[in-house]
Amino acid sequence: MEYGIYDLLKLIGSLVFFLFGMKLMSEGLQKVAGDKMRNILAAMTSNRIKGVFTGFLITSVIQSSSATTVMLVSFVNAGLITLLESIGVIMGANIGTTVTAWIISLLGFKVSISALSLPIIGLGFPLVFSKKNKRKSWGEFMVGFAIIFMGLDFLKASVPDIKNSPEILEFLSGYTEMGYVSIFIFLLIGTILTIVVQSSSATMALTLVMCSNGWIPFEMAAAMVLGENIGTTITANIAAAVANRSAKRTARAHLIFNLFGVIWMLLLFKFFLHGIDWFVRNYIGEQSPFESVAAIPISLSIFHSSFNILNTLVMVWFARFIQRVVEKLVPVKEDDDEDFSLSFISTGMLSTSELSLLQARKEIALYGKRAKKMFINVQKLFNEVNDKKFEKKFEKILQQEENMDKIEIEIAHYLTKIQQGEISSDTSRRIRAMLKVIDDMESMGDTCHAMAKAVQRKREQKLWFPQDLRNNVNEIFEMVIKSLDIMLANLDLDYKNADLSPALELETEINELRNKFRDEHIEKFKRGEYKYLAGVVYMDLVTHAEYMGDFVINVSEAVCGDTAKKHSLLKEDH
Repeated sequence: MEYGIYDLLKLIGSLVFFLFGMKLMSEGLQKVAGDKMRNILAAMTSNRIKGVFTGFLITSVIQSSSATTVMLVSFVNAGLITLLESIGVIMGANIGTTVTAWIISLLGFKVSISALSLPIIGLGFPLVFSKKNKRKSWGEFMVGFAIIFMGLDFLKASVPDIKNSPEILEFLSGYTEMGYVSIFIFLLIGTILTIVVQSSSATMALTLVMCSNGWIPFEMAAAMVLGENIGTTITANIAAAVANRSAKRTARAHLIFNLFGVIWMLLLFKFFLHGIDWFVRNYIGEQSPFESVAAIPISLSIFHSSFNILNTLVMVWFARFIQRVVEKLVPVKEDDDEDFSLSFISTGMLSTSELSLLQARKEIALYGKRAKKMFINVQKLFNEVNDKKFEKKFEKILQQEENMDKIEIEIAHYLTKIQQGEISSDTSRRIRAMLKVIDDMESMGDTCHAMAKAVQRKREQKLWFPQDLRNNVNEIFEMVIKSLDIMLANLDLDYKNADLSPALELETEINELRNKFRDEHIEKFKRGEYKYLAGVVYMDLVTHAEYMGDFVINVSEAVCGDTAKKHSLLKEDH
């Protein structure tokens, strides 16, 4: 019996079916326990050991190290955990992925779960149509769980029967008796398979099926498992190639951790496998995996888990070294603010609310500097003539706007936690002021984004501005930058000693300048000095610059507190 294209397609289809089940089950569990998993990840990574247990717990539950890595990247990017803490979680996630192998070994080969798959789908499928999200997610989990074992059954049925296709065994046997060369070949096969199917769990399932069908011996299967550990990190690095700096560093840390692990395991490979053989024969009661195909799945699961546990026990002490290496590999470029981190506040509160508030005040001052930097980038975008540089600056502004939104949420969450404790009336007042400040700063980010879109529209539609219009835009921009400088100076004070007078004077000047430019625009447009659409974009920029001035004075007012009430009558024209 020959193994043809149809049979190969059946094998690929079975693997895809298995992968679909993994995806459905993983996503269902993430929806059910996603928020809890995020809270655990944010709270339980204060040191490397906690991080390891956290990574193991989360990956064991959601059955996806990739999902854990995605959460990690977002938390590192948000400044909730450091790169060093994320390395511990990565190590734990590697151990968590071994749970899949145990499920398949103990249930997929020992118990006919596939016989129960249809009843499980029968129970879970109606839940998928539930209007309640949690019930719907449980339904997805149940259906995914059943599909995994149906896919595993299809896999076992789709691989070639070596009794009827001895040429396949002959082909494989030609690569299994070459010592360390064979080990490297099967390590490479494991790596490539994992990259192709985008799942180490699926490759592990395929490896177990190949072993149980007698395709490859225990030693080569173990080499494939090592390859899978490398393959899963390469997948993450490919995904991070177009991502931000935090994503790149997290992915590189995962790669370095697994590569070092594979290297030291290869040095002890033969001794380690014989140790597994001895353990299985003496403590599990199975036959030797070198002699019995039936003993390979359990032995391979033991190898997979013990390798990752030992690798973590060894490498956890080198976490700082790994951190330094990835920071060298992915350095901070000059003027690089593609991602953000909270520099002064963390998930934990300080010993007193006053100290916590001090940290929040420093963070908000830094937030203000980001707002100013974003506005300056809008001015640079307006004056940019090179197409490639324009696109790069525009993308940077979009990223900055996204970061401004995230930072506001994190600072607000921190201030809310301070508010929940026992605080004085003065502290309560300052927290309210800070919440108002970050709300206005986030609005500055939105305004800058709107201005950048207006500049992009001007460029795409090839709208020409006379030189006096360009000068006017730059003039009001410069005035807003001056008001931002005053705002930053006020933010460095203690929310009660700020002087509002300079800020009020500049805000009045910005309003007067806006009114002057608006009146001039009406006259120039009547004379036909430029097109209607050019005038629309011009007034959008001038008006939004004036909006920036409003948000800036709002921040200064909030910082000045009671003294700012005198200014309320001056804002009737807005």
